[in-house]
Amino acid sequence: MRNTLGSWLLAGTLLTGTSSAMAGSGYEEHPLADEVVSTLEAEGFDAAEVRKVLAKAERKDSILEAISRPAERRLTWGEYRKIFVEPKRIRQGVAFWNEQAETLARAEETYGVPAEIIVAIIGVETRYGRIMGRYRVLDALATLGFDYPKRADFFRGQLIEFMRMSREESLDPTGPIGSYAGAMGYGQFIPSSFRDFAVDFDGDGKRNIWSNKVDAIGSVANYFHAHGWQPGEPVRSNVVMNKAADESWFNAGLKPEVSLAEWAERGIATRKDLSLDQPATLMELTMEDGEHYWFGLQNFYVITRYNHSRLYAMAVYELSQAIKEAREAATEN
Repeated sequence: MRNTLGSWLLAGTLLTGTSSAMAGSGYEEHPLADEVVSTLEAEGFDAAEVRKVLAKAERKDSILEAISRPAERRLTWGEYRKIFVEPKRIRQGVAFWNEQAETLARAEETYGVPAEIIVAIIGVETRYGRIMGRYRVLDALATLGFDYPKRADFFRGQLIEFMRMSREESLDPTGPIGSYAGAMGYGQFIPSSFRDFAVDFDGDGKRNIWSNKVDAIGSVANYFHAHGWQPGEPVRSNVVMNKAADESWFNAGLKPEVSLAEWAERGIATRKDLSLDQPATLMELTMEDGEHYWFGLQNFYVITRYNHSRLYAMAVYELSQAIKEAREAATEN
């Protein structure tokens, strides 16, 4: 993913990257392109070179189709779980852990994030590097930033972050490949997350989350650490319904704000070994046999900072436990 372009968009620097974009298919003349150009020009980028990059960005209708139907919005927990907590991914997780055991142990010691959580994130995101996306990041962010009004502001912001990232990391902006939403590497970092949380965990002077598993592991661990992971604390807890719950209790945000003591006063209890002053989110998730109820604790909320979905966080947690159990069982045998 890296090249020798250096600070390729500083004023007066020639951009030499190549592109397969067809003439006239880019975004350099889009009405909102001036916003991107002026923002970057104020930071020392050459305006003409920024427009050359935008000219090489291609609209991809398949990206617009994919973002309109995310699995988290159309599947039940039972359906979603089957995709991620399944035997093949568990076996691959055990293999990845065994291969990267030393790095995972160092990441856990450095950042306080359990190895199984790091392994599960990479497993859910890219199946351990097997599926890291097929779109140029430039195309994904430009398509969504200019042609997806619902979240255009966010993705134009990520396009600007991608330009900054490319300059900082000496990347040709037409080169990096990622998901339809512009997420990159083993852990699928969007550009702002890369800039803020990616780390050079092997000390070679580069932050490479595309082909360097050591950097990818350290970066995922650093992300969780920076978002408030609490070492040694649980992720979720069981729920005991002593009386019927108000439906509005399940519609609160992802951030836990009601303490376990307050839940107990409402007739919703949990196991006795937890501190009652900690906040929890009440969740109702649909399985094949009906509704299941859980409390999401602070570390559950931290997982949702990676992907703002209860289903996602639950899948990461349950996959992490399945991988840990499978690895321990294999070791015992």
